[in-house]
Amino acid sequence: MKTFLQHPDNQTNPEWWRGATIYQIYPRSYQDSNGDGIGDLKGIIDRLPYIAGLGVDAVWLSPFFTSPMKDFGYDVSDYCDVDPMFGTLDDFKHLVAKAHELGLRVIIDQVLSHTADIHPWFVESSSSRDNPKADWYVWGDPKEDGSPPNNWLSIFIGSAWQWNARREQYYMHNFLTSQPDLNLHNREVRAALFDVLRFWLDIGVDGFRLDTVNFYMHDAQLRDNPARGRPSDNDCGVVPTNPYSWQKHLYDKSQPENLQLLQEMRAVLDEYPGITTVGELGDENSYELQLAYTADGDKLHTAYTFDLLSEQKSPLYLHEVLDKFAQGGEDSWACWSLGNHDTPRLASRWNGDPQALRAYLSMQLSLRGSPCLYQGEELGLTEGVLTFEQLRDPYGISMWPEAGGRDGCRTPMVWQSGAANAGFSDAEPWLPVMQNHLPLAVDQQDADSGSLLNYYRDWLQARRKLAVLWSGSFELLAAHSQVLAYIRRDVKSGRTLLCVMNLSGQTAEYALPANVLAKELADVPQTADSKLLDKEVLSLQPWGTLFAWID
Repeated sequence: MKTFLQHPDNQTNPEWWRGATIYQIYPRSYQDSNGDGIGDLKGIIDRLPYIAGLGVDAVWLSPFFTSPMKDFGYDVSDYCDVDPMFGTLDDFKHLVAKAHELGLRVIIDQVLSHTADIHPWFVESSSSRDNPKADWYVWGDPKEDGSPPNNWLSIFIGSAWQWNARREQYYMHNFLTSQPDLNLHNREVRAALFDVLRFWLDIGVDGFRLDTVNFYMHDAQLRDNPARGRPSDNDCGVVPTNPYSWQKHLYDKSQPENLQLLQEMRAVLDEYPGITTVGELGDENSYELQLAYTADGDKLHTAYTFDLLSEQKSPLYLHEVLDKFAQGGEDSWACWSLGNHDTPRLASRWNGDPQALRAYLSMQLSLRGSPCLYQGEELGLTEGVLTFEQLRDPYGISMWPEAGGRDGCRTPMVWQSGAANAGFSDAEPWLPVMQNHLPLAVDQQDADSGSLLNYYRDWLQARRKLAVLWSGSFELLAAHSQVLAYIRRDVKSGRTLLCVMNLSGQTAEYALPANVLAKELADVPQTADSKLLDKEVLSLQPWGTLFAWID
């Protein structure tokens, strides 16, 4: 009989992930324990009490696997071991045990669409056209003129095809040339990756964040993508100055066969109780993908898109996004992320006003779905500004100076304002600590009851007590140029919550429907001195929120 090492409540509460708040950790930048300037697993273990004290339910760890680190761990050379930079496999097992002891689930990244080019699988695959792993990666013959098989582009600029002289073929890479794409049409590849999942599940992880989950399958005929033209926004997770966004990606990703692959993966995960998946969806048709990938309870548990990770932030835009997802009904479950390791910091991308950040959090934690917070958001950290010489991100280096890449959101956490390197490391960090982050350090905000950090703690603790925010239905109210408003209903408790947020820096009035009358304020943090009015029109202060019971 199999012994399950996951969180002890997974068997009694297998759907813990519905409404659970996830806290993303970028290990390189969280806490260095050995003085080499790079964060590691032991550093994360030391900070787990802080994370548990926030009131989140799970941690998501970005990759810590063995890797040449050309893309900082998203180029895996051994799926089943820890890179020495981050520690050992025993360190990870200790981390899982400590997290479970503190009531936290552990979700880890899985990069299943591609490997590093030094992975033994690719070394063998690239050695000839007739070796046992010859078809484990995506290979294509050159055209008559020697050019690549088609017009597919890499997100990291240029063709998605790289020449291999030994095979006299091109291999596909959606990212760096050192990140060849696996051929998941091949069942042997799928079986090998499913064994990787079992390896980590047997250690005790509670779920997986699936990197580029809609990139798993490509068009077997290698047909050209049609032109799209230059977009106005990064609605597929890529800035408009990157020509990748100028194509309609009909054939290099988001293929129909991916649904069957996800069903096979879900069958493996269902061998273990209480496991969850969070898929990353980068596509211009994000709503349709999110619905298809999380429908019917046999594929992904939840997924996040880039809709709320773009520059667009107006209440009318947010209303449009939420309306699309609301149409998915009870069958679809979204993960709501306002920032992560790939996008500019929320405080710089949307608005860094402390009241604005409070309003955005209030929105994020009251939506129907599972919120995902990125390390440092609770401090209000802004995007780091680096010189070209300080850049480490290969994407940022290739796009300089029109786009700074991803280093600015990956600068180290600030723990102590007066300590060397803000308490992150005794040595010079791999990326510099931002001096303007020092006043926002944890020790400074700990001591201030009115700080953003304590607002996060208060909201997260309050959210845990309100079932309506975990599983309640979602109904959008009328769109407004300044205000976002919706209703959450919980059938079991019979309670109905009105959620109204002024997402602007000016006073706003909002007319409630005739049948909606707020009776008492809900026990959650409110911003800008919210008051109940015996009127159908609410008057909201700049960045003001109002959460009230209407039953």
